[in-house]
Amino acid sequence: MSVFTTEITSEEIPSDNPLHQRLLKAYHLAKPFISGDVLELGCGEGRGVKEIAPLAKSFTAIDKIQSVIDKLSADHPEHDFQQGHFPPAPYGDDQFDTIVSFQVIEHIKNDHLFLKEIHRMLKPGGTALLTTPNIKMTLSRNPWHIREYTGDELANIAKNYFENVEMKGVAGSDRVMEYHDENRESIKKFTRFDIFDLQHRLPSALLRIPYDILNRMNRNSLQKGNDSLVSDIGLDDYSLRDQHEENLDLFLILRK
Repeated sequence: MSVFTTEITSEEIPSDNPLHQRLLKAYHLAKPFISGDVLELGCGEGRGVKEIAPLAKSFTAIDKIQSVIDKLSADHPEHDFQQGHFPPAPYGDDQFDTIVSFQVIEHIKNDHLFLKEIHRMLKPGGTALLTTPNIKMTLSRNPWHIREYTGDELANIAKNYFENVEMKGVAGSDRVMEYHDENRESIKKFTRFDIFDLQHRLPSALLRIPYDILNRMNRNSLQKGNDSLVSDIGLDDYSLRDQHEENLDLFLILRK
């Protein structure tokens, strides 16, 4: 069963490629930090299994979608997969050396409890890595997200629970930023009809279906208009850099 929407991207959908590569890059950037017993909070369809599990002593993952967990459990019986909602998380204190959670915190109602739980589950000396969209670079409201953050906002929340907080970001190359600019102009063609600013006024639940339909139309239009740009963007077009307003994603490093 596929759970792909415009919120959950797929390498199988050509127009998703720029965002797929961007989300995958986080796992490659995480590799130098991975050690010991590893937990992934919100594993999705399993990017972490391929990229970071081989570097771990043990790999544990949790996600809310049962069909995803069933498939991962069947395909990778050597790892521990669990269906569930968090926070709180069903794991012990000081249990993991590394915790990763990519593109998840923006979906969590109680982000303070989420970070508190990560601190609780990390072993002393452990490291947690989080990514989330940089609101400074968001082009429209995403009704799947409860909130988005600036780098300072997220770092300040994390400092309530961690003494060692380092904020970096995922930056795009010139051609990624060219795609981003084309995306901005394309989205304006859709939002110009929203004269009552309904995208910010309506409840999220009412926006999700039209958002997915229009977002898919937009991505397909971008690919049709400049297929070489969309298809040629790869992992090397994304990099980790210090905090900057034009980073596409925040990359938060927490040490206990």
